[in-house]
Amino acid sequence: MPAGAATIPEVHTNMPVAPVSPGAAGARRVTVLGAGAWGSAVAMAFAARHDVLLWGRNGATMQAMAARRESPYLPGFALPPALAVGADFEAALAHADGPGALLIAACPVAGLRPLLQQLRGRAIPNLVWLCKGFEDGSGLLPHQIVAAVLGDAVPGGALSGPSFAQEVARGLPCALTIASRSAPLRDSVVAALHGGNIRVYASEDVVGVEVGGAVKNILAIATGVADGLGLGLNARAALITRGLAEITRLGTALGGQTETFMGLTGIGDLILTCTGDLSRNRRVGLGLAQGKPLDAVIAELGHVAEGVPCARAVRALARTLGVDMPITNAVAGVLFDGDLPADMVQRLLARDPRDEAA
Repeated sequence: MPAGAATIPEVHTNMPVAPVSPGAAGARRVTVLGAGAWGSAVAMAFAARHDVLLWGRNGATMQAMAARRESPYLPGFALPPALAVGADFEAALAHADGPGALLIAACPVAGLRPLLQQLRGRAIPNLVWLCKGFEDGSGLLPHQIVAAVLGDAVPGGALSGPSFAQEVARGLPCALTIASRSAPLRDSVVAALHGGNIRVYASEDVVGVEVGGAVKNILAIATGVADGLGLGLNARAALITRGLAEITRLGTALGGQTETFMGLTGIGDLILTCTGDLSRNRRVGLGLAQGKPLDAVIAELGHVAEGVPCARAVRALARTLGVDMPITNAVAGVLFDGDLPADMVQRLLARDPRDEAA
């Protein structure tokens, strides 16, 4: 395990959240499509207050989850008794029916388009996606992928913010943002998901929220490299701060609002992902700093690290837009061009001085 990575105890005791019967007033039908760590954690958190079904593509995995009442991606965390799990896609969609029902896409960005293609031509309730990143190849953000596959008529939004799956599954407090251009969708999601140990804020800035959630993963790799090389807390603070400048430059170039990057889905998510030992992307950087090949680091991680494909997509997009993103370029050089982590640091330090606000 890379230095600085947190070990997960074998048994966790979830903090109590005041349970609400799925049949109680205000309870909704919620289907979570994607049973990885984050999808499982979200389903577990909302099952205390809603009628939740967690769907996964692999039938054998879902059958084992149902029998053991535990996700293989969150070992030691017991699934709530009321949480239904299964691999029947039609049943999962049928479950997300009724007033205020929510359909939550909890797949990585790479899996969003194939998942949406399965939804094409169907009556879709309020759609929320959890993935963070730019699609490799197209360079599209999640909301653009949704529009390309399903059209603009489907009410949808991005749920994002500083949150580790393990802590959400444990019942620890967190704050998230639902970003959507649809006011009814925002209101519906806040009404459904805000409560217990989860606070949900609303935003109209879908672009800003998605850019913040995407690029912070690249910067977490950079911070992991710096930490792994023993460069100290001063270097970490500089990377995070200048990384925020990169996020803001790209986000505003794409139409995002500057103030969004000062909030939960900007600086909040950036700080968490760059400094938290549970951060997958930070752990990628730690492994690279130890001289491990990228393939070996990803294999040891055992999970998707969105910052890796995102770095390629963002580097290409920034070049197209003429946006200066030196940290992102340096990370992409280590990931894809054979550059050494130490050389990455030296190139960043050797850059010409500039006005901080530029």
